Formats: sequence, structure tokens, C-alpha cells
Amino acid sequence: MSTRKVGRNTAASFTNRIYTGECVEQLNALPEASVDAVFADPPYNLQLQGELTRPNNSRVDGVDDDWDKFSSFADYDDFTRQWLRGCRRVMKPASTIWVIGSYHNIFRVGAIMQDLGFWILNDIVWRKTNPMPNFRGRRFTNAHETMIWAARDENAAKYTFNYEALKAFNDDLQMRSDWFLPICGGAERLKNESGKKLHPTQKPEALLHRVLLASTNQGDVVLDPFFGTGTTGAVAKRLGRNWIGIERDQAYAEAAHERIAATSVADRDALQTTPSKRALPRVPFGTLVERGLIQPGATLYGPSSRHAAKVRADGTLACDDATGSIHKMGAHVQGLEACNGWTYWHYKSKGKLTPIDDLRSRIRAEMG
Repeated sequence: MSTRKVGRNTAASFTNRIYTGECVEQLNALPEASVDAVFADPPYNLQLQGELTRPNNSRVDGVDDDWDKFSSFADYDDFTRQWLRGCRRVMKPASTIWVIGSYHNIFRVGAIMQDLGFWILNDIVWRKTNPMPNFRGRRFTNAHETMIWAARDENAAKYTFNYEALKAFNDDLQMRSDWFLPICGGAERLKNESGKKLHPTQKPEALLHRVLLASTNQGDVVLDPFFGTGTTGAVAKRLGRNWIGIERDQAYAEAAHERIAATSVADRDALQTTPSKRALPRVPFGTLVERGLIQPGATLYGPSSRHAAKVRADGTLACDDATGSIHKMGAHVQGLEACNGWTYWHYKSKGKLTPIDDLRSRIRAEMG
């Protein structure tokens, strides 16, 4: 791992590195269609006016750095178009991009993304458990930030979304688009020599963990064009992903370098995630019959044994008045439009009803 300028080299040589310099220049030097995902935390263009103080007149350590200052909205929009074009060029056709922002910038960013051809999949609201109060008392407390998750274009149908892994992560409930997480603090917050925050907008690792778990796989390449102190790189490394960081501030880049070097990679088994059912190999019900796991003439039952059907040699089921696939017959006996026959039909094993899906899982395991 090193900090350097981008060179047009092979894929193995340009990943897991921090490139120092202006974002757009470095993006334009990366190979085309070379990254699987992007996480971008661009300047928010906060337009802060004057010094912000608490009720006791102590100064708030807000974002007043030069990198967050733009002369006009038009100037900010032009910068946004440039770096988004650069990201889109290096994204693979099936890759996705996350952009985080606040009310100051996220609506402008979203409109520009659509103008450039990105296809918005979700907006995620990061609800902060411990937001900074509104010290002036003239507005609501800013308790959230928004992330836009988008595909490279409208036709990107094969993008990664680890639905089953996220559902397992969330105690078998679908993951919602509002995420309740604390801001970065404690030992995770990097400090400078005087004990102050090294970077004013360091994101929590928990946020990046969820982003990368949702939209990347082991071995993928994750690009962060505003790398800061390296949160994306640290989480990517821990989860077995490759990463690319671009950062113009040398002090931030050096801190990120040290942070990532001290990060350990989890072992391969620990990095396994619940696979998406859509990604699993297709196993027709007839395969169970031809493999002898279900015999022709065997009886299958609904969950409460209220309905029953006979298995035929071609993998169809027969009732008194109809025949058809496991799905068609499951819907038929219940009077429904559709049915997942794999979960509806059961076979008897040692006197107990067992879903036929268990047999399909056995065959899938044999297929690797």
C-alpha cells in the first residue's frame, strides 16, 4: 500500500493504494470500467457564514476547510459533473455508486446524476443517534444525512444487491431505507497531535460496513474519490474487498495509510455471506425425481396436510381434478393466483413433514 499518482497499469497494480492529487485528474487516469462500486463523500458546500458558537460561547469545531468552499452554486455543480463523469467512466457496467450528502448539496447532486445517465435505485436516510444540536435555535436539528444509491445506467440489471445477507443481518427482516447509526466518535475518531479531530467529517465504519455488505462481494474493487482518513479502505480491507482511494490532502492520506495498514482482514470463512436466492443454481423439481430423492407415486402434502398430491415421473403433481408443476398445483389447491411450490409442498420423513426445499438445498450443496 502506498500513496502515489495514478499510472495506467494492470488491475493488480492500481488497487489497494491511495493516490494523492486532485480528484478529477486522478479519476481520469484510472483504467476505464475497472471498479465494482463507488462510495463518494464529496464536499457538501455548507456555505457557512461566520463562526458557530454554543450557548456558552465556546466555538463549534465545524467544517470551515477550503476544500468545502465554492464561489457559487454553478461552480459547485461544474465540479460535481466532472467527478461524477470520472466515476461513471471507471465503473463497470454492473457496478453501483453511493453518494452521501446533506440538504446543502444532495438534491443538486441527485439531479446531476440523473442528467448524466445514472439510474437511482434508492435514497437511504442515515438517522444519527447522536446528532450535533442546532445551537442557534433557529432551525430543526440536522439529525440525518442522505445517501443516493444508483446504478451506472438504466439498463444495469445485474448489479450486486445482497438482499439475503442484509435480511439475515437485520434479524430476518427486510433492510429498510432508514439506517439508525451513531456518528463517528470515541476511539474510532482520528485525532491530530493537539487532540482535535483530524478530519471534520469522518464517517463511522458501521455505515461503510453496511454499504459494502449490501452492494459488493469479496474481491470486488471499491473506489472512494474523496478518501479522507480512509474509512472506506479500512472497512473494505476488513471485509476482503480491494479498494482505491483518491485524496488531495497529504496529511489525510498519510493518516489513512497508517489506519489501513493496522487493519486486519477477517478470515475467508468469516467473510462468507448469505447468498442471494437469485444467484443460486436453478434446480428443477424433476431433478429430485430423477435423482431418487422423491419417488414417482410419492405423496406430497401442504403444511397442515390439508391438501395432498401425487408425484409423477415427469416431475409434475396430480390431484383429483388437475395436474401441473409444484408451483401451479400449490396455487390450485389453495385457490390462489401464484404459489412457491418449494416452500408449500412437504414430504414425509420419519413421520414428520419436511419441505421439499430441503432436498433442493442438498443438491445445490453438491453443486458447490
